[in-house]
Amino acid sequence: MICSDTPEDIARAAELLRAGKLVAFPTETVYGLGADASNPEASRGIFAAKGRPADHPLIVHLADAEQLPGWAREIPKEAIALARAFWPGPLTLILKKEADVPDVVTGGQDTVGLRVPDHPVALALLRVFGGGVAGPSANRFGRISPTTAQHVQEELGDAVAMILEGGACEVGIESTILDLSRGELVLLRPGMIGRTAIEAVIGRPVRLKGEGEAAPRVSGALAAHYAPRTPMRMASSAEIAVAAGDCAVLTRAGESAPGRYVMAIDAPFDAHGYAHELYANLRALDASGAREILVQTLPDDSAWDAVHDRLGRAVVGSGTGRDET
Repeated sequence: MICSDTPEDIARAAELLRAGKLVAFPTETVYGLGADASNPEASRGIFAAKGRPADHPLIVHLADAEQLPGWAREIPKEAIALARAFWPGPLTLILKKEADVPDVVTGGQDTVGLRVPDHPVALALLRVFGGGVAGPSANRFGRISPTTAQHVQEELGDAVAMILEGGACEVGIESTILDLSRGELVLLRPGMIGRTAIEAVIGRPVRLKGEGEAAPRVSGALAAHYAPRTPMRMASSAEIAVAAGDCAVLTRAGESAPGRYVMAIDAPFDAHGYAHELYANLRALDASGAREILVQTLPDDSAWDAVHDRLGRAVVGSGTGRDET
């Protein structure tokens, strides 16, 4: 049930969380499926609702950085500096967990992902609730993340006790995930906060996780993720220009041929605008009835790293059946 963002509804959502129920809530990245992170049984409900593997850890959302010591130990000075610079915001820090953080939240690991979301509804809910809220994206596991309350309703229906309305998500893709649990700083998932911005704050290099490198498991890091049910691939402008009419296409502003395809969407030209609309656009293309989705290839520079990451995983996971739930 989609509810408003009034203080009364936010207070009711907090009571539902305390009672072990699931509540979907907006963040600046995507809508989260929330449960009391200190309640193992409540957190297990997330896995059941999403069809999520039990070893896939959850990110814990906090009201502010002052709550960090309740969830993490051995908090390095870099974590404090990054929290001051980017929280509230789309940056998740991987830290050594406190002993009483439930294993179900961490996927059985000795680390926990923590962030403070930059959305007034999410922050109001977290303040009223008073504790950490485990909150992966509010969709079926591996599918396109939701950026509106209606997306959540379509994906999860009655599996959620309450959906708080918060409008369309401002950022539109998931947070950057940075590992600080092993001494060096390793980027595990790119997001709209890039390596250059992080390095400017901490004054030391951040490296990308290497292929096959041992590292904490984190949300959204599997090869197949964020995927439409319709087969999807990346294509050049030339390929799109001669593609069959039973395709749906996603191009950058002004480069599609309206009327030629089942559906054609012109996405914003810049990386931030493109990311903001990406999941909504993929959902629309997936629902078009097209035989195949073609996504125009994108610039190969660091501003597009997060979008490349999401589209690459979406291509791998696409085409696995339109009748799945």
